[in-house]
Amino acid sequence: MLILYMRSKRMSRGDTKKVKFCERIRELRNERDMTQKEVAAGLEIGYRAYQCYELEQRYPDFHGLINIANFFDVSLDYLVGRSDVRERR
Repeated sequence: MLILYMRSKRMSRGDTKKVKFCERIRELRNERDMTQKEVAAGLEIGYRAYQCYELEQRYPDFHGLINIANFFDVSLDYLVGRSDVRERR
């Protein structure tokens, strides 16, 4: 089970809110008003594989994480909850 951590802006410093990988990619997809099929096509993976990521049934490998971060134009650290900063450096 892949659980990521992100500090909520409303929470005090040091407190963390658990954010799952599946929730993070769903949020990024919804912000771009895309369907799961569109994201899967953009990532050049099967629709069912991407769907499983959002349903927390499967997880991408290291290279898959990099591809997802590149696709959504966010840092890998943001994608996996190590940073609240979305921008890649």
